[in-house]
Amino acid sequence: MRKIARVILILVAILLVVLLATGLYVKKRLPNVGPPTDLKVEITPVRVERGQYLAFSVAGCMICHSSRDRSHYGGPVIDHTLGKGGELFGHEEGLPGNIYAPNLTPSHLGKWTDGELFRAITTGESRDGHALFPIMNYPAYGKLDSEDIYSIIAYLRTLPAIPNDVAATTLDFPLSFIVNTMPKPAAMTPRPDSTDSIAYGGYLVKMASCADCHSKVDKGKVIAGTEFGGGRDFGPSAGKEVYSANITPDKETGIGNWSRELFIRAFKQYADSGYVLRPLVAGDRGTPMPWLAYAGMKEKDLSAIYVYLHSLQPIHDDVKKMP
Repeated sequence: MRKIARVILILVAILLVVLLATGLYVKKRLPNVGPPTDLKVEITPVRVERGQYLAFSVAGCMICHSSRDRSHYGGPVIDHTLGKGGELFGHEEGLPGNIYAPNLTPSHLGKWTDGELFRAITTGESRDGHALFPIMNYPAYGKLDSEDIYSIIAYLRTLPAIPNDVAATTLDFPLSFIVNTMPKPAAMTPRPDSTDSIAYGGYLVKMASCADCHSKVDKGKVIAGTEFGGGRDFGPSAGKEVYSANITPDKETGIGNWSRELFIRAFKQYADSGYVLRPLVAGDRGTPMPWLAYAGMKEKDLSAIYVYLHSLQPIHDDVKKMP
């Protein structure tokens, strides 16, 4: 018996040493996606225009990294706060910690090189080497076209500087360790030709991170098999109980019966000259969907997204969007 107990103690000691060594490696040596490239993005009018379009209406950078007027439906972005950061995404949204959107204006990014910014956006490793939580969808951004990321960088360089010291993100254990394993080297791909509606639409959906909201999630991570089927609970952060919609082509519970024109209209109605911002009053439900930002998307891009979504496998899930 003594020999068996001794063997067990030795095995436990070895296991503890291995766990400690692994923990130290993950905490001290990761992430390690490689050094930032020696990159200097030329700021041209074409890039700035493209970057502004992507940052506002597709990738949605300005949606999360600016202040929003939550007193009106859709939470429109407040103009003079563009890129200042500070928005909190926390436990109320079902996330494992308090995650603050960084300041993207030159007040904060002025000391960053373009290579450091490109690395952070596409791999999740920040300037100082710490891992970013993928609420910013760098796993997807690292598979986009480099030129689109260059355009976003060019646009960010033109933002007015807004001094704003943002609180540090804190993650719950064990994610505070696990997050260091998440950044991966980028694998950039060319933007598909816009004539290939499914491929181009899929590219835009990836950039817009549609699946992140229109899927069920657990601690901020999409549950495999629920992609685009809706049902994410946004909890009190949306004002009242609100769930994301099923956007698969299921005819009964999704958008299978939607025409292309109806789909585009759902977005563009918020861009009509006659649309008036609707203030929320007592009893109203807000929405986490930034309709006013996505309303700026080009009709051909919305059309491609529609075609892509209709190419997906239907998921029959009668989501209670607003019970």
